Amino acid sequence: MNDVTTSATDRSAPLKEAVGRYGLWSIGLRSEDPARRGEIAEAAAEIEELGYGAVWLGGSPGAEHAEPLLGATTRLTVATGIQSIWDYEAQDAARRFAGVEAAHPGRFVLGLGVSHAKVTDQYRRPYSAMVGYLDALDAAGVPAGRRVLAALGPKMLELSRDRAAGSHPYLVTPEHTAQARDILGDGPLLAPELKVVLEADPERARAKARAYLSFYLELPNYTDNWLRLGFTEDDLADGGSDRLVDAVVAWGDDDRIRTAVDAFHAAGADHVALQVLSDDPQEDLPREEWRRLARLLG
Repeated sequence: MNDVTTSATDRSAPLKEAVGRYGLWSIGLRSEDPARRGEIAEAAAEIEELGYGAVWLGGSPGAEHAEPLLGATTRLTVATGIQSIWDYEAQDAARRFAGVEAAHPGRFVLGLGVSHAKVTDQYRRPYSAMVGYLDALDAAGVPAGRRVLAALGPKMLELSRDRAAGSHPYLVTPEHTAQARDILGDGPLLAPELKVVLEADPERARAKARAYLSFYLELPNYTDNWLRLGFTEDDLADGGSDRLVDAVVAWGDDDRIRTAVDAFHAAGADHVALQVLSDDPQEDLPREEWRRLARLLG
């Protein structure tokens, strides 16, 4: 029987244990270039050795993008963070899931999201589309306990609770995490993403954060969520106010970074997926920063 019928706690408990309290979110670990497989495998092995429980692959990856990381590790959980339902037909996603599951049982998580109207011309009735997608995954045998949803609003969070192992929200605050936990209840996994700038100077840190946030400030799914959280249109203007930047990006010295991460756990997160905004825009595998984060969180 598909575990969509089991309780949220039963579905989520193995996944919570597997991913632990901290993971890394990275688009650099997702590559279609065969020449980079060795570099990615080496980085994955070190990530596991550093004690991170999970890696979340950015850029709407498929299950196949998890293979180099899973093959190079023995315990690390690898998740899509997040695969757009418009990029893969449900039957195709299920087939790819089955292939990775056969090779690496229990270590791959299918993270799903509805993307944005400005990103894909297929965007339509996102909630209904996600329900239909989950129905198709159920029919294909993909366990609900091995998928999470990129839920921001209440309806999608409820769907994460009822039809998945939990939620992996992107670009949120501790306040959103507390609200999400209230909706999810105690059982489901709550694994927010958090951007990190390892820079103590406020001007430089916020400038780097704004450079990354500029794209997201054009996407209503995020801006609407921030407005629901009490930010104003002024906070969304001119690259984002200091108040907004400081709420969605952790920056500063080690103590400040640790305090920011701890705030998500205190608000109800089980796991925090940390995305390092590197000093070098061309450095998509910021391994020294990952090491520093592991030390300060250890």
